[in-house]
Amino acid sequence: MTHTMTGKIALITGAAGAIGMATARLLAVRGASIVATDIAGADFGPLRAAIPDEERLLVVEADVTDEVAFGKVVAAAVEKFGTIDIFFNNAGIEGPVAPIPDFPTDGFRKVMEVNVTGIFLGLKLVIPVMAKAGHGSIINSSSVAGLTGSAGLCAYIASKHAVLGLTRAAAVEWGAKGIRVNCINPGPIESRMMNSIEEGASPGATAAVHDGFAATIPMKRYGTPDEVAGVVAFLASDDAAYVNGAAYTVDGGMTAA
Repeated sequence: MTHTMTGKIALITGAAGAIGMATARLLAVRGASIVATDIAGADFGPLRAAIPDEERLLVVEADVTDEVAFGKVVAAAVEKFGTIDIFFNNAGIEGPVAPIPDFPTDGFRKVMEVNVTGIFLGLKLVIPVMAKAGHGSIINSSSVAGLTGSAGLCAYIASKHAVLGLTRAAAVEWGAKGIRVNCINPGPIESRMMNSIEEGASPGATAAVHDGFAATIPMKRYGTPDEVAGVVAFLASDDAAYVNGAAYTVDGGMTAA
């Protein structure tokens, strides 16, 4: 296995979240320099503590749905480090939990804007940088919600199915240019997002919902952010040199059941 990423430049969106931060830490440990972005007001403190070398960490606040703002992130990455070798296109939100007739239309639009338009803009803005270099690895964050349905989460599920489509379209379009595009499909992961979904499913009874979800997974537990980060790191690495257009489940067997 090739564990070193020395000299690689990795751009990570949603970098203040559980999976984004775990991935930033792991790639940094393996030698990569990190460009971390998240929305204004996000807590980058733990990330800065994990990667104290300011020469290897650039933090930029930006909304991934704002093409101009995210364009500035990409430009800042190229200005500081010269290129982008790895792009973890990870930012996303869960949105409301409600049956379709009761689902707020504004909430649906917001989820699609962040989870689909945000992923699209990431591809649109980063691919030209990688094409210029003649290589790159992009990992989009989908979900088991991109593979199956679930009651109450229509926007999240629709958005994550769309991420799978964008992944496949980009993989076909850019494989010949040396750019690999894959996606990860995590199941329930110990994180703020899952806590929010549990609360939405049964307000005030999150522990019971957590245990109920876990019981449906063959491994009988949620995953950890570090377990997802390991798969992202593999897809980012030269060990995955012929992996393109793939969807990697990280779900304890949830979608196999």
